[in-house]
Amino acid sequence: MIDDFLLRAGLAVIALALASGPLGCFVVWRRMAYFGEATAHAAILGVAISFGFGLSVEIGVLAVALAMALSVSALSNKGHTMDGALGTLSHSALALGLVGISFIKGVRIDVEAYLFGDILAISQTDLWTIWSGAIIVVALIIWRWQALLTSTLNQELARASGINPAKEQVILTIALAIVVAVSIKILGALLISAMLLIPASTARQFARTPERMTVLAVLLSATSGIGGLWVSFTADTPAGPSIVVFAAALFLLSNLARRNQR
Repeated sequence: MIDDFLLRAGLAVIALALASGPLGCFVVWRRMAYFGEATAHAAILGVAISFGFGLSVEIGVLAVALAMALSVSALSNKGHTMDGALGTLSHSALALGLVGISFIKGVRIDVEAYLFGDILAISQTDLWTIWSGAIIVVALIIWRWQALLTSTLNQELARASGINPAKEQVILTIALAIVVAVSIKILGALLISAMLLIPASTARQFARTPERMTVLAVLLSATSGIGGLWVSFTADTPAGPSIVVFAAALFLLSNLARRNQR
């Protein structure tokens, strides 16, 4: 028999795989790795705001993630370099969140759980929240798939086809913010971006079409999640980092396999 906490953890990583797989492909295609990392780091500020004002953690993280994206866009439009704006806001939000948490009295906050995740401690309510967020992200990507793909491949072609690339960027930003908000309890702010990048980067080596890469990224993400949980359970290691290490191992093995094929 599978313990309840392991069953909830397994269902959570499957939900995360469904959302992070397709979204991670767009992050890789658009070279938004730093953008995803900055949004995830800002989640700690969202946690501090949530506890400070008595809000749901998911709501606070979602609000800060969206604010981060809008701020970066505003700074880049005013002539700041994108990597400079992302780096400044990312580390500032992370530091401000950690400082803000230290000022919250009367509430016990496990900062490490929000930095590295605590998937084995998620509740039934958390599981419903994670699956709801994953379904919203998947629905957004399916709804805008062709427009997102066209604007990613060629913005001039997208404009000629009547597609607004800026609008599609906003949709990706919203999807990324939702994934960060619902997965912070699974992997934590410091590891979320890894599960967006590593499975998608692994899938890219074997897929010849965007659709195949997306499906393969979902399968690799789910495999990493279940495999990482198994390693954590058998070796008594932290669950979140174990999932990322398993994903990294698959990436390394895929590179070796491709090299042997050549």
